[in-house]
Amino acid sequence: MLDINKIREHKEEVRTALLKRMDAAALNEALTVIEELDDARREILKKSEELKAERNAASKTKPTPEIIEKMKAVGEQISQIDEQLKDIEERFKNAMSELPNMPADDVLPGGKENNKVIKTYGKQKKFSFATKDHYDLAVALDIIDYERAAKMSGSGFWIYKGAGAILEWAILSYFIKFHQGNGYIFMIPPFLLTEQSAYTSGHLPKFRDDLFWTQDKLCLNATSEMMLGNYHRDEILPENELPYKYAAYSACFRREAGSYRKEERGMIRGHQFNKIEMFHYAKPGQSWDSFAELVGNAEKLVEGLGLHYQSVLLAAGDATSAMAKTVDVEVWIPSMEGYKEVSSISNAMDYQARRGNIRFRNSATGKNEFVHTLNASGLATSRLIPAILEQFQNEDGSVNVPKALQPFCGFEKIEVKK
Repeated sequence: MLDINKIREHKEEVRTALLKRMDAAALNEALTVIEELDDARREILKKSEELKAERNAASKTKPTPEIIEKMKAVGEQISQIDEQLKDIEERFKNAMSELPNMPADDVLPGGKENNKVIKTYGKQKKFSFATKDHYDLAVALDIIDYERAAKMSGSGFWIYKGAGAILEWAILSYFIKFHQGNGYIFMIPPFLLTEQSAYTSGHLPKFRDDLFWTQDKLCLNATSEMMLGNYHRDEILPENELPYKYAAYSACFRREAGSYRKEERGMIRGHQFNKIEMFHYAKPGQSWDSFAELVGNAEKLVEGLGLHYQSVLLAAGDATSAMAKTVDVEVWIPSMEGYKEVSSISNAMDYQARRGNIRFRNSATGKNEFVHTLNASGLATSRLIPAILEQFQNEDGSVNVPKALQPFCGFEKIEVKK
């Protein structure tokens, strides 16, 4: 969440930034409610502290019937005020939680229409034969089973089979080796999280309905960012060890509400997929260097696969509300004549750290300050396999395996079974 002191002391700066992603009327109402709740919170807190100070002073004097009776009344007042304070604090926290992060200065306002392509790698491949889409290729090659997955789990799921399962694991192994080589600590975290964890990551309260929930009030993770962002919750990190760099594997689960377009059949949108996530905990002065590193890592992984892609700086309204700046790396899907995101690289600055109370001790000032958190897919696989199948398909229906993956899967080509 944002800093209430910044909201109050730099109101126009905050308002100008948030107008990039919020309607003016809604923003004005939100800020008014927050200021009113903060005023009420401060006033009640002041009254509570005054009464407690009076009670403490009385405890140091000789008790008389009059003092005992008066302190009993004071105690009742304190109890009533503390209940009021608890209610105000909860409403204040909820109001602050609904407010999105302030976009970075170079992030454009508006939605998808203002997204900006900042890099293109390779070219759209031209084929001399009639091509197939990834769905038909996968079925013909017998590497993805959609029908039996739907029988088992419903629509939006698939089964990796044979060479498809090996190819999927080869992609993940390629990513893990890359991150290990760059000094990232690899993790396999739990896939279920508490509400507090989802709150810290910024998924609650706004995105509750996008998550799967169990009867125990645990949610299935939508991304390893949720787990990694809670790894150091309520901790003070050693300044000289920052930035911390982690990479984690997880299966990811998302509701993906809404109807799918015809061209999105197959693996483009689903309820479950695999991903390696990168995550940085950095000092404020380090976070933009971390951001550049994460963008570079994601791009290198796609380039290593030999896939044509573009990198896009998202406009404020198209980025996740918890993030100050996001760059998406998007691969070309020939059958769709468009690009699909395989990595989303974001700097949350101190927005998530405030929710999770994650700090470091600044040696220059002697004060505890909030760290900056950054995350990036490194990478998600569910759109890479469609891109590989379509960009590397051959006229006979076979598909060449990218050279970077061949050592991990043990074959150079996936061929139609005869």
